[in-house]
Amino acid sequence: MSVSDLATHPLTNWQGPLGLPDFTKIGDGDFGSVFDAALKAHEAEIEAITASAEQASIENTLQALELAGEALDRVSSIFWCRAGAHTNDAIQALEREVAPKMSRHFSAISMNEKLFARIDDLYQKRDSLKLDSETLRVLERTWKGFVRSGARLDADGKKRLASINEQLSSLGTTFGQNVLADEREWALFLDGGDLAGLPDFLKSAMAEAAETRGQKGRYAVTLSRSIYEPFTTFSERRDLREAAWRAFTQRGQNGGASDNTAVVRDMLKLRAEKAKLLGYASFAALKLDDTMAKTPKAVHDLLDPVWEKALEKAAADQKELERLATAAGSNEQFAAWDWRFYQEKLRAEKFAFDEAELKPYLQLDHVIAACFDVAMRLFGLTFEEKKGIAGWHPDTRVFAVKNADGSDRALFLADYFARSSKRSGAWMSALQSGYSLGKGSKPIIYNIMNFAKPPVGEAALLSVDEAKTLFHEFGHALHGTLTDVTWPSVSGTSVSRDFVELPSQLYEHWLTVPAVLEKHALHVKTGKPMPKELLDKMLAARTFGAGFATVEFTASALVDMAYHARPDAPAEPLAFETETLEKLAMPDTIAMRHRTPHFSHVFAGDGYSAGYYSYMWSEVLDADAFSAFEETGDPFNPALAKKLRENIYAAGGSKDPEELYTAFRGKMPTADAMMAKRGLV
Repeated sequence: MSVSDLATHPLTNWQGPLGLPDFTKIGDGDFGSVFDAALKAHEAEIEAITASAEQASIENTLQALELAGEALDRVSSIFWCRAGAHTNDAIQALEREVAPKMSRHFSAISMNEKLFARIDDLYQKRDSLKLDSETLRVLERTWKGFVRSGARLDADGKKRLASINEQLSSLGTTFGQNVLADEREWALFLDGGDLAGLPDFLKSAMAEAAETRGQKGRYAVTLSRSIYEPFTTFSERRDLREAAWRAFTQRGQNGGASDNTAVVRDMLKLRAEKAKLLGYASFAALKLDDTMAKTPKAVHDLLDPVWEKALEKAAADQKELERLATAAGSNEQFAAWDWRFYQEKLRAEKFAFDEAELKPYLQLDHVIAACFDVAMRLFGLTFEEKKGIAGWHPDTRVFAVKNADGSDRALFLADYFARSSKRSGAWMSALQSGYSLGKGSKPIIYNIMNFAKPPVGEAALLSVDEAKTLFHEFGHALHGTLTDVTWPSVSGTSVSRDFVELPSQLYEHWLTVPAVLEKHALHVKTGKPMPKELLDKMLAARTFGAGFATVEFTASALVDMAYHARPDAPAEPLAFETETLEKLAMPDTIAMRHRTPHFSHVFAGDGYSAGYYSYMWSEVLDADAFSAFEETGDPFNPALAKKLRENIYAAGGSKDPEELYTAFRGKMPTADAMMAKRGLV
């Protein structure tokens, strides 16, 4: 198709209800030609900027660059949504083609000498331009982004860096598709006699999973966390728990076409070369240069003390679990597939309740309503579901978001249930970000989850962890929804990696505010609120299992940092993973939360590479931030909520994150509140 056709194509000219794309008019075969035309259109816009005879100005260079590529942004946002949330063979084939093409395109822009010369001209005279603080920050970040992308390299260096970026893009796509293949193709089919110990909610989810795989009347254990984790928590069949655990931890390492061993090896080698080419001591040094942490040492200063405390707590907990296993008559050596099972029994012993008691009170629709209710009480937002609007899948739900005065704020889309066409995990992204530059843009934000879908007519029930995940991703969604900035590049979640998790992790705290649970935690059958006795037990048990949870997370963060903080790449990454864990004295009874072959945060793209620590970095901030509300005695304190909105949720990347946090809290925190929150001190 021609560039002129972009003006009318449904992928780039969004004529659906409420300003959404009309998904009923978008076919899998549309993407390729639209991508090609959109890339050409963006190239022409860049050429127009560089060909200008006028001296570089904010308007004709920085603003023009920020607003260029609208058609490419639109087709990309729909395509990558589909690639993650509802893929198929055609989309995956195109993904393998598009990823390197996009890498080449953006490498060419970041290494465009004429374009960088104009940006550099503005940057060098920035102090005399009398810019507002947001524009100055955008200019500085843009200049630094060009430099970090190779703008100052010689011709050979630029060529090599572009090749490295293209290879990394292709490898990241392959990695993610391999993990999805292993998750999609493995299932453990069971019959009624194999279900000892399983609660009804899990049996229903397993029956639904089996039916969708053509095994109606049976039950399927899948590698979706929403089934895998409760199965290994409740199943009395140790042999089946072991089979599920081994399949889950071996994703991406099963030999054959979907094995990620060589993919990881090649990615680490290329990342080390890229860092050296750009003048950094390691890939971690490159990635951390634009974060709050700044250096690998600062990351270790956070993680290492937490690791020691977590090991101590886990060792003490394991003795308790082994006691329960012995009392139950087990003669087997305690193993990793026993941990969740006996931990749940220890919870019942210590707090006189188990997860299965809580689940009937955590209906998906009620937890969604709780998310919306908190957003209304904190920020004055209201959410109205709009039925009958087509999304990328029939499960997609659409909500209109309004401000307190009734004016339109954003659109929020959500896709909650696991399926074989969706990659695992949970995430937030945007079809369109919000900003006021040019003609402006309204946020269109979405959340993706992987909850087990119940049989028709039954309510979807969540575990406490799943309910926290929903709140977490909705916190990200609010970061995108409440954005109040001028420039697109600092909109919403466009902040440093170790600050981006603050709005999401902070929002989790409101799930367990008693007033929220009393209103929304209603029993699926009786409609009655969670009894105060059960609520008190749940709140008392919030730090239960902290040793296990902290070890599995921190091990992943430390291995990520070990891979990327060295100047070279390990010849055999999986052997290096083993060696690193041995040096850390990792218990063999706990697995990393994300082992290397399926560590999608780090290898299915560049997002959290040398950055998985950022969840804990942000947790230091979120624990301290919620303490501010607790100190007032009101979790919805209006004055604090206003400061929170202005400085955290609305500010995007318009200011330095330390400046934003200090404006909200008055000071930067220590790790003490986080350690206490986790129950490690």
